[in-house]
Amino acid sequence: MTEAADDVRYQETAASWWWLLFGPGFAAAGILVELVTQGPVLYPVWLVAGVTLTGFTAMWVYARKRYVVVRLTRSTLRQGQETLPVERIAGLADGDDKPGEMPVVHASRVLGGGLAAPRKYDELLLRLDDGTVVLAWARDGAALREALRELLSA
Repeated sequence: MTEAADDVRYQETAASWWWLLFGPGFAAAGILVELVTQGPVLYPVWLVAGVTLTGFTAMWVYARKRYVVVRLTRSTLRQGQETLPVERIAGLADGDDKPGEMPVVHASRVLGGGLAAPRKYDELLLRLDDGTVVLAWARDGAALREALRELLSA
């Protein structure tokens, strides 16, 4: 089920495949330094270093693209590997909708399947239609909060 690009209300890209150029760039820089300093150029060592760094970077980018995804459309909120239908979201539970009531963050389930929100990401509490409170997350929490408010008020 793919949704049209104009249907996307908020989206974050976790990582770019451009990071894969880090390994070959590092190896090329090392070779250049050895050429400039008139020392022996250890091509096999730099080749292994470049390939190893590229492999680890590929695993990092793949994991970020798979598990650190935030995408809000008219019908779904995707966080990590979990997709939540928007009709299940009753409202924001961060104290704005009901003054004097503050839900317990530690008892809230984290969307996306993790134990906690990713590091350096803002946390956002959502109240679902069954009364439970879940923890959503985004790098720009204010923008996701605003997009959710617009979507829920429509």
